[in-house]
Formats: sequence, structure tokens, C-alpha cells
Amino acid sequence: MNANVMSDRLEAAFADKKELTIRQTRRGWLQELIGCEALDEFKWFDKTDDNNVQFASSLEESDCLCRICLGGCHEFSMDVKELDSGDVIMSMHRPFGCPAGACKCCCYSTMSMSANGRALGSIEEQCYVCVPRMVIKGANGEDIYKVHSPTCCGGICVNCCAEGKNCGAVCCKVPFHVFPASQQDTDNGAPNAGKILKVPKSLRTELFTDAEAYDVTFPEDATVEQKALLAGSSIYINANFFEQETDNGGGLDLAGAF
Repeated sequence: MNANVMSDRLEAAFADKKELTIRQTRRGWLQELIGCEALDEFKWFDKTDDNNVQFASSLEESDCLCRICLGGCHEFSMDVKELDSGDVIMSMHRPFGCPAGACKCCCYSTMSMSANGRALGSIEEQCYVCVPRMVIKGANGEDIYKVHSPTCCGGICVNCCAEGKNCGAVCCKVPFHVFPASQQDTDNGAPNAGKILKVPKSLRTELFTDAEAYDVTFPEDATVEQKALLAGSSIYINANFFEQETDNGGGLDLAGAF
């Protein structure tokens, strides 16, 4: 398969989309009841103009023992496939990473993304205190976007009211704002170009699975490759912050800040 086919698939998947919803659906909820850590599966929906039409799905590939023993830190790979044809649109790989915490100055976690074996880029943690910060990089390692939760108090605290009134429970929205890498001031309500938003769960999914859902709003000038990187970054955010929180109560309880 050549690069043109890969480009066509990215174009078909992302070119006309302004917003996505990526919903996690745990395979085999009965496994959860008997202590078996199930694979993560996600359904990808086009949310542009409230379409809510599924166009792709993705399924985690990882070792069962690693999922049980390492929780949200475990290594995994994931292919995003077209809904009808099953053809791979893009692939993601996250190596084993140290858990997130209230601060981090080393051992940063990362996730790389590719399409048909050609690198698209990656998302990487940065040094932070209290507010997790990440950078999305392009295929050549250049910084494209900065990503972090909205802040207050001079950028040292997460602004828990950025998405309106929140209740402090699992139904809360948890936003990650997206800024151009060239933007110097990204704190204290600075204007953002895009957003990755962890949306409230329903009671049904909360009872039977630890499924999450993310709304991704793309910057207006984002290319199809950049849209793919942003969409894939929601999978990274889920694994890095919310899998750990759900699996074992460890890691960074970012949702608790909201």
C-alpha cells in the first residue's frame, strides 16, 4: 500500500470533520466482575453539525498479564479501522509509562502515531507541577500543539469552573485545551484553538464498566494529519490519567479536581 492510499484514508476520515466523539466500550463486562481486566475498545463518531455518525472503531492490543499487573501504565498498541471496510486509518503505540502524579520532572510518558507505517507524530508529557502539560509533535519532531487543562491562580491550579458548574463527581466534564505551539500565554483563560473534553458518564456505563467518552474539537486550520494526532491524543489522555484512576485508585485523580 502506498503513501497516496494512506493519505486518501486520512482525508476520508478527517478532512470534513470539525468535531469527533470517541466513546470507550469495555468488551466483556462480565470479565470486570470476576477481576479480569478487559481490552479497551473505542467507537469513533463524527460530531460535526450534531451528526453523531460512527465512522471508525479501535481495539487495544496488549498483554493480559500486563493489563492486570500494571493497570493504566501498561504498554499497548491500537489500530483505528474504517467501520465498513475494516481498513486501518491510523495506528497508535504507547510504551510502558510511569504513572501520572501531582508533579512530574522526569520519566515522561509518550504515545506515537502512524499511518501505514509512516510516522504522523506523537504526544509527550512535559515537566509540570499540579497541572499536567503535554506537547503534540509532528512527524519530524516539531512542536505543533500544547495541551493542558484550563488553569487559574497564575497557571498553578486547574480551573474547575472552565466548563461551567461541576459537581465534583464522575458526571463532571474534564477539559484539556489545545493551543498552537507558538502561543506563549496559555494559562488563566487564554484563548484556545481546540479542545479534548472528557464528558459525563451515564449511570448504566458507570455501573457495568469504566467506559469513558471524549469530545474532540479541532482547530479551524488543522490539517488531516493534525486532526488525527489530536483524536489519537484523547486515547493517550484516557490511558495516562483515567485508566490509572479507575484501575487501582492510583495515579493522578485529575477528575477529582473538577
